[in-house]
Amino acid sequence: MAGMEAGKGGDLMRVLAVNTVLPEHRYDQRQITERVAATVKADQRLVERFHAATRVSGRNLALAIEDYDRLTGFTAANDAYITTALDLAERAVGKVLDAAGLDPRQVDHLVFCSSTGVATPSLDAALAQRTGLREDVKRLPVFGLGCAAGAAGLSRLHDYLRAWPEQVAVLVCVELCSLTVQRDDASVANLVGSGLFGDGAAAVVAAGDERDTGGPPPDGPGWGPRVVATRSRLYPDTARLMGWNVGEHGFRIVLAADLVDHVEASLAGDVAAFLRDHGLSPGEIASWVCHPGGPKVIETIAAAFGLDDGELDLTWDSLRKAGNLSSVSVLNVLEETIARRPRPPDAPGLLMALGPGFSAEMVLLRW
Repeated sequence: MAGMEAGKGGDLMRVLAVNTVLPEHRYDQRQITERVAATVKADQRLVERFHAATRVSGRNLALAIEDYDRLTGFTAANDAYITTALDLAERAVGKVLDAAGLDPRQVDHLVFCSSTGVATPSLDAALAQRTGLREDVKRLPVFGLGCAAGAAGLSRLHDYLRAWPEQVAVLVCVELCSLTVQRDDASVANLVGSGLFGDGAAAVVAAGDERDTGGPPPDGPGWGPRVVATRSRLYPDTARLMGWNVGEHGFRIVLAADLVDHVEASLAGDVAAFLRDHGLSPGEIASWVCHPGGPKVIETIAAAFGLDDGELDLTWDSLRKAGNLSSVSVLNVLEETIARRPRPPDAPGLLMALGPGFSAEMVLLRW
């Protein structure tokens, strides 16, 4: 029911800060294209065509590009994931807490999202200790939501802080997509994925509305929006559209050619219904914080809502500069949106992302 989603009074959550961290290894798309063509043993002209279609100009990779030749199996790739993911996550958490003026021991809840590697104990256990979180911090590791996890993670922070409005919660998303590229797979899905997806981490710190953070005034520069409502949408019989085929080879990408058709058929109506339940229409949204799933997905969203006046510029910028960072991307767009704080105050915004399932996550914001 819509009434169960709406934030009223003590149900609001304030985003205090967002920070994105990318690996140090930066390459132009041309360099990556040449390496992929040689590694996968595919026709370079075909790889160039797929990579150019992504409109990605360059990406940051978990490893130096020559080191990928050493990843001879899933074990080596996953070991690299654990080491690099922890390093990036630690940097992201440190920076976001500094930006919010908070000490690590003030964090009550930690949500950790990732879909590009596995570990038990989950990485949030090591992350909590490396960043100095309290021993009684509540942890929630989340795997498998893919690109939707950044938006879903914000929703889970909102759920928690509605119950504990005097507390502070942190969301961390880490994705190292380059470690999943298959060296022996010349399929369209693998070639597109090798040109589209990038590596990075992002962290969000948020507080319930009864928490006195001692920071700048709520309407001051640098503060993020309030999350006032969320909605999830799971589409039946669509698991084939995207995800992983998991085996001894590791994570082999599943990416159906008709994914965009489903977005076009379903998303606009679901978003309109969500907004309508909160007394809004798409035309009243002042800021669109959209996951950069790829050029065709972004163009479909723009056409569905008549966004032809720069509303998705930050989404396009994120895609061009860093590629699709899976769960990290929508948080990167949120960080840039906060830096260009929408006006007037209290203007509504919509954050949304799509992911495996097939699923959509929507978060209603107020600035």
